[in-house]
Amino acid sequence: MAVTLIYETHSISTHNEAGIASGWLPGELSERGKTLAAELGERRRHDGLDVVFSSNLRRAVQTAQIAFEGSDIPLLQDPRLRECHYGELDGMPVSRLEGNRARHIDHPWPGGQSYQDVVELTKDFLIDLAENWDGKKALVIAHSANRWALQHLLTGVPLIDLVDRPFAWQPGWTYELPSR
Repeated sequence: MAVTLIYETHSISTHNEAGIASGWLPGELSERGKTLAAELGERRRHDGLDVVFSSNLRRAVQTAQIAFEGSDIPLLQDPRLRECHYGELDGMPVSRLEGNRARHIDHPWPGGQSYQDVVELTKDFLIDLAENWDGKKALVIAHSANRWALQHLLTGVPLIDLVDRPFAWQPGWTYELPSR
C-alpha cells in the first residue's frame, strides 16, 4: 500500500503581509489568513483524511486548528516540519532572503540551518509517516522549505531548481508515499 500525502501551506501570516521571512519565529495568522484557513477546512474536511500533521510553529498550528475545528480528524504537530531556520536572520525582510536561498542549500544560514538540513528532517518525517500511516491519507500543513523538500524527495527535482522559483500558490500538492 502507500500513504497519500497532501501538502498545504500554512495560511497568510502577519509576517507574510509585512514582507518578513519568519523562519523559526512563531508567526501569527492575519485576518485574511484566518479566513483562508477556514477555506482550507472547507476544501479538505471531507477528503477522507485520517490525520493532519503540522509544523509546531504557531502559524501552521493555527491554520490546522481553524481549518479542522470541530472535526474528529487528529491534529498532530511535528517539529521536523518547521520552516528553514534562518538563525540570526529569522525575521529578516523577504527581499534579503530572495535570491540568496541557493547559497544555503548546503551551507547553513548564520546560526541556523541549510535547506539540506530541512530535507533530512522531512525525510525522517516521511519514514515515520510511511511506517505508521500505511494505506492512509495524511494532510501536512507546513512551510515553503518543506514543500521544496517534498518535491525533491518524492519527485526528484533538484533543490537548486526549486529554492529561487517564485511561489505559485495552489490548493494543495498530492504525493503518493510508497510503503516501507
